[in-house]
Amino acid sequence: MGGFFGTISLQDCTADLFYGTDYNSHLGTRRGGMAGYNSETNAFTRSIHNLESSYFRTKFEPTLGKFQGCRAGIGVISDTDAQPLIINSHLGRFAIVTVAKIQNLDELATQLLHEGMHFAELSSGKTNPTELISLLIIQGKDFVDGIENVYRHIEGSCSMLLLTEDGIIAARDKWGRTPIVIGKKDGAYAATSETTSFVNLDYSIEHFVGPGEIVRLRHDGIEQMRQPEEEMQICSFLWVYYGFPTSTYEGRNVEDVRYQMGKMMGSEDDTAVDCVCGIPDSGVGMALGYADGMQRPYQRAISKYTPTWPRSFTPANQEMRNLVAKMKLIANRALLQDKRLLFCDDSIVRGTQLRDNVKVLFDDGAKEVHMRIACPPLIYGCPFIGFTSSKSNMELITRRIIKDFEGDENKNLEKYAQTDSPEYQRMVEEIRRQLNLTTLKFNKLETLVKAIGLPKCKLCTHCFDGTGCCKH
Repeated sequence: MGGFFGTISLQDCTADLFYGTDYNSHLGTRRGGMAGYNSETNAFTRSIHNLESSYFRTKFEPTLGKFQGCRAGIGVISDTDAQPLIINSHLGRFAIVTVAKIQNLDELATQLLHEGMHFAELSSGKTNPTELISLLIIQGKDFVDGIENVYRHIEGSCSMLLLTEDGIIAARDKWGRTPIVIGKKDGAYAATSETTSFVNLDYSIEHFVGPGEIVRLRHDGIEQMRQPEEEMQICSFLWVYYGFPTSTYEGRNVEDVRYQMGKMMGSEDDTAVDCVCGIPDSGVGMALGYADGMQRPYQRAISKYTPTWPRSFTPANQEMRNLVAKMKLIANRALLQDKRLLFCDDSIVRGTQLRDNVKVLFDDGAKEVHMRIACPPLIYGCPFIGFTSSKSNMELITRRIIKDFEGDENKNLEKYAQTDSPEYQRMVEEIRRQLNLTTLKFNKLETLVKAIGLPKCKLCTHCFDGTGCCKH
């Protein structure tokens, strides 16, 4: 997916830029980058590093000296291309970072080439999406017109920060699929994907940027350059999986939403178990709520080994991801022996990791392993942000099972997405059987929506029920 952070200050902003960007590390695994602007020397500074084998902090700490004197800067953790890019155009010089998923990337690249544009940046032999966005921007008569040109042309989503010689421009995806939040402290403003970036840097939440809204930050205030759209389709999976527990989107805190959805599910569950446990990290908040709603004790039967697996570091290579997933979680055998355990987790994608974890639990002495999932089954690949969209449908355990049942992975999808339909129940039972679980239950979509606290029409739930697919 990816996340970004930008700040502009009366003072040197290097420390805030560095730590604020790092607090987005759970959102991306491939590239990290920062760009700063020194108004005294009228110079841009940029640094980009590969994060596939290390962490943001270890890569960027040695190069922080080059950013000294910068009073404005933007940074990004990216799951895709190398960024920030620094552009010189008729609009002036600017650096740009994006959180984007562009479905029609190749089509737009061909169109721009035919119009005489050229691309300097390639990622794995493909057009760099951030450069394509920048070329669409510089077709405008000003920055607002250029960003609206992006909104008109791309299919998918794109939120961005632009570091200009006159402040930082924050522009949220037209449908608001990914968030931008503005923070404020004495002498400084900041914009970020994650409000977690604000807490230790002493920023307070000032404004949730609306869908399609464009604002300019200076050290002494915010200027609205484009009003927000009325409609919104923010990704509901932010509260299920992506979001860090301390982050807040649209006024709804991630940990609180996870707790509430667990409590609602638990209050309806009469399964006989000895305790409730959370799969770290994203299943913990839900499990605490589930234990409350079910009136069962919460125990940490699985812990994450944080000394060498801090935060959410995940290698881009799938084989290494599987190894990391196994090695960073350690079962507590003393709490597993002859216990009937109910575990909470965020989602089931392929099912491979969960199946391996369940085997370990039984091998370590568990009597029963019941699994509760924070969201409905993932039926549809996401075309809007880089989660299930990066996987073929056949990598989803649901689609493999549907193909086994129907002979066609695309047949009767709406029936399998309908909670408690015969097709849904058959699919869930087959997932349970394949993962060797004692029982398995998924959250209902209406419960998830209620826990988030926004109207369903404001949420994108495409990966669960296929809605929103016509929204660009």
